[in-house]
Amino acid sequence: MKPITGKPTPTAPLTEKSNFAAEARTMAKKNIREYGMYIALFVIVVVFSFLTDGLFISSRNISNLLDQTGYIAVLAVGMTLVIVIRHIDLSVGYAAGFMGAIAAILMSDAGMSVYLTIPIILVIGIFLGLVNGFLIAKIGIPSFVASLALYLVFRGALLQVTERTGTILVEDERFNALGTGFIPDIATVGGLHVLTLILGAVFILFFIYSDVSKRRNKLKYRFEVISNTMFTIKLVFVSVIIAYITWVLAGYKGFSWTMIIMLAVVAIYHFLTSSTVIGRHIYAVGSNPEAAKLSGISVKKITFIVFGSMGLLSALSGILYTARLNSATTTAGTLFELDAIAAAYVGGVSAAGGVGKVTGSIIGAIVMMSLTNGMNLMGVGISYQYMIRGAVLAAAVIFDVMTRRKRA
Repeated sequence: MKPITGKPTPTAPLTEKSNFAAEARTMAKKNIREYGMYIALFVIVVVFSFLTDGLFISSRNISNLLDQTGYIAVLAVGMTLVIVIRHIDLSVGYAAGFMGAIAAILMSDAGMSVYLTIPIILVIGIFLGLVNGFLIAKIGIPSFVASLALYLVFRGALLQVTERTGTILVEDERFNALGTGFIPDIATVGGLHVLTLILGAVFILFFIYSDVSKRRNKLKYRFEVISNTMFTIKLVFVSVIIAYITWVLAGYKGFSWTMIIMLAVVAIYHFLTSSTVIGRHIYAVGSNPEAAKLSGISVKKITFIVFGSMGLLSALSGILYTARLNSATTTAGTLFELDAIAAAYVGGVSAAGGVGKVTGSIIGAIVMMSLTNGMNLMGVGISYQYMIRGAVLAAAVIFDVMTRRKRA
C-alpha cells in the first residue's frame, strides 16, 4: 500500500491553533502572579484614560507619574528582597526622610559639594541598614520590632534636625536636577526628544538580547522553554510597550534623571538577583532558611546584605525625594514604608517568602502611584483614596494566598 502524500489534512492548522491556545493557558496559569499585575495596570490605564478624557495618558502626566513613582520604586526594590527573606522593614520611610534632611544640611549649612554629599549619604544609609541587620541577625530581635524601634528613632532624628526652621531649602541646582531635571538632548526632530528615542531603542535591544540569551542557556541545559511562536509574541508585546512609553516621553521633555536612576537600580538588582550566587542564596534563604543553612549558606550574612542594601536604597530614596521638593521637611518619609510594602506585594512578592522579582516591584509601584494619580485627576477625596489603595493591597495578598493554595 502506497503512503499517503500531498497536502496536509485540514485538521493540521486546527491542531496547531489548539496547541498554541493550550500553551497560552499553561503560561497564564504558571505565571498568573506575574501577569496579574500587568493586567491590573492595563485596566487602570484604560479606566482612568476614559474617566479623565485622555488627560491620564498625556505626555506631561505620564512623565510626572513616573517621576512620582521614582523614590517609592527604589524603596520597593529593597523591600522586595527583605520580604523575600521573610522579614519586614518599617523604618525605611523616616530613614529616607532623615537622610534626605542630612543631605540638605550638608549642602546648605556646611557648603559641601553635591559630589561629596551623595556618597556620604549612601554610606550612612548602608551603615544604618547594617544596624537593623545586626539587631535582627545577631541579637535575634524580630524584624518587625527592630525596624519599628528604628522607625521611632529616625522619626525623632528627623524632627531634631529640622526643628529650627521646619524646612531646609536646597539651592544646589545639580542636586535638585536629580528630582526635577531631564536628560539633555542632542537634537529635536518633529518635537520629539531624540536622545530619549535612542535610549528607548537601546533598552529594547538589550531586553531582546537578554531574553534570547536566557532562552539559549535554558535550551543548552535542556530546560523546558516556551515555543518559538509564544516567545516571539512575548518579545514583540514588551517591545511595543517600551516603544510606546518612550515615544510618549519623547513628546514631552524626555527621560528624567529620576527615571534613569530608577531604571539603573532595577537593572543592577535584577542582575544581582537573577545571575549571581548572592541572588540565588537570597531566594534559597527565603524559600527555606533551615535547608539553606544546612546546605552551607550563611543566613546571617544574607540578612546583613539584604538590610544593608535596604539602607542604601533608603538613602537614595531620600535623596530623590529631597531633590524633587528642593527641600527637606519634618514630614518627609511619612508612609513611604507602607507604599513600598504595598508596591512589593502588588508586584508579586509572596508573604510566605522566597518568591518575588525586583522588576515586579517596579510595576507594583507604578500600579499604586497610577491609582493615586488617576484619583487626584478625578478629584477623589483623600479618605476614599486611602480606602481604595488599602483594598488593592488586601486583594494582592488574598491573590497570593489563593495561588499558593492551588499550587499546594
